[in-house]
Amino acid sequence: MSYFYYHSKKIYYTEKGNGRPVVFLHGNTASSRMFEPLLPLYEDKFRVILVDFLGNGRSDRVEKFSPDLWQDQARQTVALLEHLGLRKAGLLGCSGGAWAAINAGLLRPDLVAGVVADSFDGRTLGDGFAENLMKEREGAKRDPQAAGFYQWCQGDDWERVVDRDTEALVRCAEEKLSLFLKPLAELEVPLLLIGSLGDGMTRGDLQQEYEAVAAETNAEICMFSQGGHPALYSNAEAAAAAVCRFMEERAN
Repeated sequence: MSYFYYHSKKIYYTEKGNGRPVVFLHGNTASSRMFEPLLPLYEDKFRVILVDFLGNGRSDRVEKFSPDLWQDQARQTVALLEHLGLRKAGLLGCSGGAWAAINAGLLRPDLVAGVVADSFDGRTLGDGFAENLMKEREGAKRDPQAAGFYQWCQGDDWERVVDRDTEALVRCAEEKLSLFLKPLAELEVPLLLIGSLGDGMTRGDLQQEYEAVAAETNAEICMFSQGGHPALYSNAEAAAAAVCRFMEERAN
């Protein structure tokens, strides 16, 4: 297992495959393990780098997550790129990791070749986000399948990780914090937005939101008519084809 230090804490990462480096960024309450079943679709084409954000997976724990955690996770991503000496790496962020990926592109466009943002709410958190999140998380903790996913990703302390993540996101929503380090219009790197119209965990107007983001960033949109959350899983082969084409043809 490989680690690097960020603010005196260890962050776990691992690498598979060869080729253009692409860093996969997991969503909230998940870890890099969420991508392991998908690796056969990518590792023959890319040097896939998986990372566990601080407080998640096999990385060191923190007392609490910052309410602007997606900005902090972007800084962790940049620190990983610097640690590995990478220039022009691709970033693929799933759900919460999508905000981290875009923020990393805003922060250090010199290190990022292109960003894929999968299954996220875009520029703002939807109305009622905090209340809906708390209900969803409490229900998930009581659901054996969801709890099993949390434990698989986080380990035996999964419930504490989930609660700290929920607290941070609720604060982010209630304090109406900016989700981005800079205005989206300042994004200099190519962006691909992926989503599913059947995703019940994203905003209901996802297509329109993605179109609004694209108007500011000149992003490409790959929207699937069916499938759940995230699209990277529910439309795995088609999403991988879109990601591979984007990374190979546009992220130069």
